[in-house]
Amino acid sequence: MAASDVSASGNVHRGAWLRDFHYERGRILVKSTGVWMKNDLQLWADIGRWLTYYAFVRLRGFWARLTKPAGPRIWFTPYRPRPWYVIWAATVWGGMRLARSPADADAAFYFEDQTIAAPPPPRHARAFNFAVGDVSKTRVAQVMEEAFGYPLALDPATYVGEAVEKGEGNGLHDGRLVQCPTAPVAGKAYQRLIRTEGDDGWACDLRTSCVGGRPVLVYVKKKPAAARFSIQNTSVVVQAPEDVFSPAEMAQLERFCAAMKLDWGALDVLRERETGRLYIVDVNKTDTGPAVVLNWRDRARATKLLAAALSAMVLVRDIAPPL
Repeated sequence: MAASDVSASGNVHRGAWLRDFHYERGRILVKSTGVWMKNDLQLWADIGRWLTYYAFVRLRGFWARLTKPAGPRIWFTPYRPRPWYVIWAATVWGGMRLARSPADADAAFYFEDQTIAAPPPPRHARAFNFAVGDVSKTRVAQVMEEAFGYPLALDPATYVGEAVEKGEGNGLHDGRLVQCPTAPVAGKAYQRLIRTEGDDGWACDLRTSCVGGRPVLVYVKKKPAAARFSIQNTSVVVQAPEDVFSPAEMAQLERFCAAMKLDWGALDVLRERETGRLYIVDVNKTDTGPAVVLNWRDRARATKLLAAALSAMVLVRDIAPPL
């Protein structure tokens, strides 16, 4: 078997970036999540666009450090976020700093990619995401039903009709349609098929970034319905939450974040076309992005807003108004 492991150990988020990945048979493994990516032209085009954004954020952060008072210091544990995570971009853009210990920090942040983990004691009075230990699909569906009052999960052995089967893990993008009743597979979660596509055949995902337990922006993602589970999007635009959700729906999303104890993260939200109901199908406590297909204006607006919201959360200020 031809394989090249670019890491000297199994640790992730430490040392050189390449240590986070493993190459094997034309695929690249993201070690922290167990997700395999196809090594193709699309992947390298996305990497090229991301590197341009990375350089832009670095320059913006350098300018902020030169022209503004020193921002708050954040201690991340057990790992510091790599540059492809949204919180890294928000931290650098806002002129904030990465603290080396909780004693040197204005706030502590639990940062761990694992789907089910055991957060340590925060060791700081200002602590975020330390109560988020389980973001499995089963847990997300349970909390969503409690917050929204209607179910997403189903029993594949008794349900009749088309359903979605997906892995419990974070960021797998392995969903597929199955016909029920069917025997459940270990390690898989089963959910209602939420049809978001209109007459044009485009499926729509509402990736909702939340800071301080409330939505601060929405990435409206579109792709062909036949590729609804793909990681690739045909188009992405940024909108204010108030332009996408009603006040009652905003309250539902905030109840969900409170129940999940999610201070920072992104929710994958679907709006069922037939009923208009919202469904939260995934929680990303270590979200990556912004999406590489975003135009530069929307990418800068999103990063700026998230940086302001992060700083406000850390410093106990009101979060800036939406876009």
